[in-house]
Amino acid sequence: MNNRVKGTILAVGGAACWGISGCTGQYLFTYEGMTAEWLTPIRLFFAGVVLFLYYVIRSPRQLFAPWRTPRDAVDLLIYGICGVSCCQYLYFLTIDLSTAGIGTIMQSIAPAMILVVVCVMERRIPRLFEGVSVLLALAGVFLLTTHGSLTHLALSPAALAAGLLSAVCVVVYTMWPKRLQSSHPTPILQCWAFLMGGTIFFVLFRPWEVAYVPTITGCIGIAIVVLIGNVVAYCAYMQGVKLIGPQKSSLYSFAEPATAAVISTLVLGSPFTLWDALGFGCIFVMLVVLTTFQQRGKKPLRKLEKARAHS
Repeated sequence: MNNRVKGTILAVGGAACWGISGCTGQYLFTYEGMTAEWLTPIRLFFAGVVLFLYYVIRSPRQLFAPWRTPRDAVDLLIYGICGVSCCQYLYFLTIDLSTAGIGTIMQSIAPAMILVVVCVMERRIPRLFEGVSVLLALAGVFLLTTHGSLTHLALSPAALAAGLLSAVCVVVYTMWPKRLQSSHPTPILQCWAFLMGGTIFFVLFRPWEVAYVPTITGCIGIAIVVLIGNVVAYCAYMQGVKLIGPQKSSLYSFAEPATAAVISTLVLGSPFTLWDALGFGCIFVMLVVLTTFQQRGKKPLRKLEKARAHS
């Protein structure tokens, strides 16, 4: 198997694992009685513990390096708490309030937001393909949230707000740590982000005070969310990026919302309408446009590629 085929399989597989994790979250919310406030701290903390133990054994000095410089420490706090951790919570909250398909596709509009931010920072008007990408993202969100109606929302306002804010958090953790990522391995930054977020959300949401004990099925679901959704998905996808590059990988990342939509509809019985399909299609075309034309200006794509690593 050559690197191109292997990289494609890894990129698609990693993105699909994120979709599976989202659907597992939906199952846990719908059938196991969990909430986003109960599941998020557990997912973050135990995923952080897995990565922490790995680096304690492999390279303890490298593990603690981000905290030795004050500027790195501040960047890591913003990256880990305001970006990664809040995104994880808002992502699961969106799923809790809607479906896994909607939660994953709402995050996929983050590249359009990044394009807007980049244009503002560079004080320029968007290029044609950038403007088209933003319009496609807006059209996709409109179709998903209104089903073509100008008088009512197909999603609850809370689900819409949580989904949009999760995409904003993607922008934060994608664009903020550029210097940080040039000095430290991304998995180590993820480790600390997960541990910080898990600890903070444990204190805020106090899941131990909830009169809930997971069943065996619930425990299996938690393991899937932690291991498949965080550890396996990240490692597979980023290895795919290494083998086939960011352009193709960003397009294959659409396997995440596609997987979530299929499982959510066929297995969990969530409704999936023609309007939803059209909205998904607009977001997919947006990614195709970015992948096709970004060769002429690669900054936003590199930021996009880092974004896909933390879904």
